[in-house]
Amino acid sequence: MNIVKLTAVALVGFVVLTAAASLRAADEAAAPPATSPTASALRFYGPITALDKDAKTFTVGEQTFCIVGDSQLTKSDDSPATLDDAKVGEPARGTYAKSADGKLNVTKVRFGKKTGGKTGGKSGGKKTTDGAAATHPTENQ
Repeated sequence: MNIVKLTAVALVGFVVLTAAASLRAADEAAAPPATSPTASALRFYGPITALDKDAKTFTVGEQTFCIVGDSQLTKSDDSPATLDDAKVGEPARGTYAKSADGKLNVTKVRFGKKTGGKTGGKSGGKKTTDGAAATHPTENQ
């Protein structure tokens, strides 16, 4: 008798868990897409290789990005930008979403070199107490 009760409880528990999982999956499938641009946004970074102001597009590498009504454009100093601020050869970084027709629609883009923050170790050096850059002696052989 205990085995029958235990089997019945296990079966009811399995059915309840399965039903709950099915309902949750159905709710997630029916949910509208996330409105946050960063939730489904993809990132890009690199120098602008082509620019078409009439078509409102720019190319980074092999990808051509479209400026749409919702696109947020900024300059490197965080001030608002337009496509006129984009320059071929200058870096662009941002996020985009791929539309149903395959276009890469920009959600956010920043044109120009990044300002502030760390220098990345490419320039400068240790400072001396008088503010001049420290130099490293070279050995002459």
